[in-house]
Amino acid sequence: MPQTQIACPRCKQIIPANVEQLFDVTADPQAKQRLLSGQSNFARCPHCGYQGRLATPIVYHDNANELLLTFFPSELMLPVNEQEKIIGPLIKKVTDNLPPEKRKGYLLNPQANLTYESMLQTILGKDGITPEMLKEQQERVQFLERLMQVTTKDVRSELIKQNEKIIDEQFFALFSRIAQSAMQSGQEQMARALIDIQTQLLEETAYGRQLKESVGELEAAQHVLQEAGQSLTREKLLDFVLESKTDARIRAYVSLARAGMDYLFFQTLSEKIDKTSGDEKTRLENIREKLLQYTNEADKQAEARYKQAQEFLDKLLEQDDIEKATRENLEGFTQDSVDLAQQMLRQASEKNDYTRMGKLQKMIQVLQAASTPPEVMLIEQLIQAPDDATVEEMLKQNESMVSQQLLDYMSNLVAQMESQPDNPEAKAMGEKLSQVYKVALKFSMKKNME
Repeated sequence: MPQTQIACPRCKQIIPANVEQLFDVTADPQAKQRLLSGQSNFARCPHCGYQGRLATPIVYHDNANELLLTFFPSELMLPVNEQEKIIGPLIKKVTDNLPPEKRKGYLLNPQANLTYESMLQTILGKDGITPEMLKEQQERVQFLERLMQVTTKDVRSELIKQNEKIIDEQFFALFSRIAQSAMQSGQEQMARALIDIQTQLLEETAYGRQLKESVGELEAAQHVLQEAGQSLTREKLLDFVLESKTDARIRAYVSLARAGMDYLFFQTLSEKIDKTSGDEKTRLENIREKLLQYTNEADKQAEARYKQAQEFLDKLLEQDDIEKATRENLEGFTQDSVDLAQQMLRQASEKNDYTRMGKLQKMIQVLQAASTPPEVMLIEQLIQAPDDATVEEMLKQNESMVSQQLLDYMSNLVAQMESQPDNPEAKAMGEKLSQVYKVALKFSMKKNME
């Protein structure tokens, strides 16, 4: 979202801020997250240190939940008729964006909110989040704000001790969202401060130390599985699990290799248990209980992610211009939603649902274009060239991209093709890539000598 130049509420210096008045979740699924996370309408002044929410009129719309909410900050002290001049066009835009069949009665009766907090409570209430849960989250936000205001490590340590009960999974999730927002919006000073705070939290809190251990065990488990490579079997995976020294390592294997922990995997474990006795039998039974617990948790999390991805894609597919909707919501795509989009495309193809197929194909094309490095796209074009002269001409047209990175991409691709000597298609592609690489290398050397 483009930033707006505003005057700092305290020192009046001009500063950048994300100012947003219309949050139309139906047209833009990421709007809700921007509002709830505080990414929008929040000022941080590098000159005087001021930070706080901006007094911004807001219209929030969610057609699926039949919500049309308005909030007008009382500190602006505008009469009702002036408020309507600001709010009215935003509501009209909401209505205009909806197809006629989705224009329902709630649009004629927007809910006015006297406070910003009451608006958030209404939105979250539709998601099953109670005022008590919201209060806990506000405590986490306020605590994080205090941590960011403190510059002395000792004082911060004391604050952490006093509030350790709220430093949990939800707190670190909130912390992660704010840190990502700071990095994405180019607030380097704030991002560095958050990194320092995170380091301290990981070292000085029980949950932080547990999280740090989990990350270390995850990396170690990943290394073990990568070394096993193609030779990994259920039996080997079970051996790795049984060799684990900590619960965090067992949980890491579940996270990385859940698909391999099927009925046969557990049957093999049960057979091992039946053949043992005493302390060893008890140890294996405990591991089985933990595996059952962890796999059940992983399945529930996967189901929740799937549901979230399904809702996200369904909202995008409702848009007439699917390519535009996909481009505008690229940040909302996760690996789950990308995988689901491909699965939905296969299902639409099996049902001969050509309308849905067309939209999903366009969505996936936009995603592929966004995720493909420009160097790879250029290489794909170069290998289609009929001769060396055409390759050189194309390199001239894209001279700014002829870099060591481009040459490295080509070199790696050539090596990949040469590693498949029994594959005639790979061999032919390797020869073509090798020739393009030679032309590009020569072109790069000439360019560097000029």
